[in-house]
Amino acid sequence: MSKTPHSATAGARGANIRQDCWVEVRSTEGSSAPTARVPAAAAPPAAAPAIKVATAEASLGEDSIRKVAQQTLTALDAGDLSIRIEDNGAEPFTIMARIEAAVGRLRGAEMGAALPPARPEIHCRSTRDRIRRTRLFVPGSTPKFFAKAALCGPDAVILDLEDGVVPQEKDAARLLVRNALRTVDFRGAEKTVRINPLPLGLEDIRFVVPHGVHALLLSKTEDPAEVVEIDCAVKQALKDHGQEGEVFLVPSIETARGGFRALEIAEASPRVAGLSLGLEDYVNDIGAEHTPERRESLWFTGQVLNAARAAGVQPLGSVYTDIQGLEGLACYAADFRNQGFEGLACIHPSQVPVINRAFSPSPQHVAKAQRIVDAFEQAAAEGTGAISVDGKLVDLPVVELARAVLRRAAACEARDRSFSEE
Repeated sequence: MSKTPHSATAGARGANIRQDCWVEVRSTEGSSAPTARVPAAAAPPAAAPAIKVATAEASLGEDSIRKVAQQTLTALDAGDLSIRIEDNGAEPFTIMARIEAAVGRLRGAEMGAALPPARPEIHCRSTRDRIRRTRLFVPGSTPKFFAKAALCGPDAVILDLEDGVVPQEKDAARLLVRNALRTVDFRGAEKTVRINPLPLGLEDIRFVVPHGVHALLLSKTEDPAEVVEIDCAVKQALKDHGQEGEVFLVPSIETARGGFRALEIAEASPRVAGLSLGLEDYVNDIGAEHTPERRESLWFTGQVLNAARAAGVQPLGSVYTDIQGLEGLACYAADFRNQGFEGLACIHPSQVPVINRAFSPSPQHVAKAQRIVDAFEQAAAEGTGAISVDGKLVDLPVVELARAVLRRAAACEARDRSFSEE
């Protein structure tokens, strides 16, 4: 017969840890399970929990850390627990998440949440057609990267609960990501969370959707029924918290099966805003090896691109894994742009400005597009027939493409300007 645990830990400790903390919660003998609530009038005065704090690189003073800990234990109805905190510069939202994870591991039961105060703009919405040139992955278990991720100007930040988090830390990462969505200033970047495959992803949805997430990245999507189930789970999570509004879905197509069903997946829910291409997993799935020309994935790339365009959603390209090779990245990004993709995912902040430039119309491209539109509108006003610009015939499809270039240039400029003004 196993004994009931009397302590549990969460967080990270060690010489190289920054902006995080390690906590241990401990119960008195036999009190690890939640006890029945006693009416306040009949309950004896509760003794303050024992809170020990050691700081190596504190962003808060010891008294402030104790106050955060006390408030968190109270919110979790865990005032009977003692706690030890080893702090290395953690923000309050991180301390709260680490304590909540430890209490959950100790008690193993449903309990209340310890939510940090939310930023005023927590529920500011994104839009389906917003630009997504760059989407920067951030591991959901490493809080020191959260605020830093927005400093390089990505169009979206992807807080990762899937591959970026080891299985034993999934529970703690959900709490960190939830608290970060409420408190971290992402400087106008779209707040995306990559959830785990079903059924684990349903628990991710319950934790993060009510707290200001803009979009969910659906890993390894192979079946449109998965998208429908996630759509229903999102709707229920919003309803449970009395919320409305859009939470967009971006299925990631990463396998041969997913490639064959890409159009069905893209059309499975009106929440779908784009299809994301996952070449690393696809190449592994078909048993191929990468070639410089990407011959092994040409069919797959075209399949996802055309499915996205047919469904009227954004085609979003795969990551470039050589974080040192920025010249190679520029060529890689230009190739995807020329194929018709609208952006790439990023795995390092240094990749963001390179990809942003690649997927923003150049001044020369914008100037030519403006000449085409001006010439067409002048010809239409004068009742002129065929027109040419720079020695080439201009017909209606060319004009529509030029107008799309001008719209995209304006959107890129607006995003870059709003980021620089933050």
